[in-house]
Amino acid sequence: MYQTILNHTLTPSAIKKLTLEELKVLAQELREFIIEVVATKEGHLGASLGVVELSIALHYVFDTPYDLLVWDVGHQAYGHKLLTGRLDRFHTNRQKDGISGFPKREESEFDTFGVGHSSTSISAVLGMAIASKIKGNHDKQHIAVIGDASIAAGMAFEGLNHGGVSDANMLVILNDNAIGIDPSVGALKDYLASVKQGKNPRVNNMIKSLHFRYEGPVDGHDLASLIRELELLKKAKGPKFLHIITTKGKGLKQAEENQVKYHAPGRFDSKTGELIKSNQTNLSEKYQDVFGKTLVELAEHNKSIVGITPAMPTGSSMTYMMQAFPERAFDVGIAEQHAVTLAAGMATQGLLPYCAIYSTFLQRAYDQIIHDVALQKLPVVFCIDRAGLVGEDGATHQGVFDIAYLGCIPNLVIAAPLNEIELRNLLYTAQLGIDMPWAIRYPRGRGVMKDSWKDNFTKITIGNVKEFRKGNKFVILSTGTIGNHVITAFESCDNLDWGHYHFTFVKPLNKKVLEEICKHYQRVVTIEDGVITGGFGSLISQYIAQYFPHIQVENLGVKDSFIEHATVGEQYEECGIDIESIKKIIKE
Repeated sequence: MYQTILNHTLTPSAIKKLTLEELKVLAQELREFIIEVVATKEGHLGASLGVVELSIALHYVFDTPYDLLVWDVGHQAYGHKLLTGRLDRFHTNRQKDGISGFPKREESEFDTFGVGHSSTSISAVLGMAIASKIKGNHDKQHIAVIGDASIAAGMAFEGLNHGGVSDANMLVILNDNAIGIDPSVGALKDYLASVKQGKNPRVNNMIKSLHFRYEGPVDGHDLASLIRELELLKKAKGPKFLHIITTKGKGLKQAEENQVKYHAPGRFDSKTGELIKSNQTNLSEKYQDVFGKTLVELAEHNKSIVGITPAMPTGSSMTYMMQAFPERAFDVGIAEQHAVTLAAGMATQGLLPYCAIYSTFLQRAYDQIIHDVALQKLPVVFCIDRAGLVGEDGATHQGVFDIAYLGCIPNLVIAAPLNEIELRNLLYTAQLGIDMPWAIRYPRGRGVMKDSWKDNFTKITIGNVKEFRKGNKFVILSTGTIGNHVITAFESCDNLDWGHYHFTFVKPLNKKVLEEICKHYQRVVTIEDGVITGGFGSLISQYIAQYFPHIQVENLGVKDSFIEHATVGEQYEECGIDIESIKKIIKE
């Protein structure tokens, strides 16, 4: 059905020639196309289905790309991509050498700002609007589309605070569907709910008090109303705010009813919406679930343990803690800075916070880690999920920088478990008593131990190093789960010249063991699933250069470049840290 209009409406200029009835047909075809492609190629589904009408209305009313449109995060930008010349390439979405799953400046002139993390759109659009004024482009429009979960973040309020006292020609569109990846939380959620229900005639004052012209709420699936409101606001000057109400997953029953699961559901039947179950059986547990289940087990015996996550309870498996101990587990919304300092405050009062944050999102709270936690030596346990290469989400989400950006901070222990057992025992060891913050990094995906990770707890000594094999001349030093690639490589490529050591702790480095290694081997190869510059390899190289300068050192990991979207396996291969690349080193 989508071929009747969609294939011939690939640019915004063509959309402007359609009648309202034709636009409604286009909306239906756009939905069907997104569902059909994502069903087999996977990706973010619910968010894009929810803004189909908005995507059409924006390109119908505004003169894009002259008028500048920024999508916050970008989960919802599939319709935008299809309407701006990328329909023929959309089947490559999130695949190696294909189009990105997020707006990306070098991909299209219609993608005015690269996004992947939330709450940046308002600041970016304000910057663009100020630049247009300075350059004399007074007719240029600047539009930010932001969700109700994203607008609760501090940076979004910083942008609103500045924008309201400017005369910038900017329009903020609040896409209110009461959910981000998980359901929205916090007082702002309740405020927006009261707006939608019309219970408080004064609720508009919040936006108006920031000197924005407020319009809405408007049905975000009513094309005629959307176009009318956008045409009206296009003529208005200064900062404007349009509040629209949408349904995430609109057009697919299962996606509407299970919005969390269908945010990025994997493969499903495009006709029925039913998820396609994997044929794989006896799979290992996901690392996030090992974390979540272990935390509950520890919290049952240690009453000081609390859990914190910024808007990712499902993704981090903090949901287990929230269900078992709802009074001791907190989803603080998209507020990483707040999450870290909240944990610091709890720690000052004798609690032991386990703060679960994706590696790529922990970057957003860097000052808080230094100033509020490490400087005061507060016992906070950072559980860094999605560390390492993450696959199809690409450059914006790679968890490859954490060792480098944490390694230079004093008073901080950094651990990288080899497998689920070490992760479980590190979580256990931390609650036995720590006098400084810990960071425990672990990857996305499943482990390697099947059910054997559920064994009894064992305390891990800080600085732990495990010798897997003794060699005669050369040695590989690994940290984290990438060490399993080394173990597998040696299983089919035995070479007595090579040894292998796994460093559970990146900081503090066990210099005593490292000295023994340097006295025995003439060549050292380090391997990690993070950036080499400032990472584990750099720390090893610095030590060897100072005390054993005659030893040859080679660092394997992510070189000085951003790793784009592909499968994790393809990214390992690109970085030279896949099993076959390691075999080649051992053989040669």
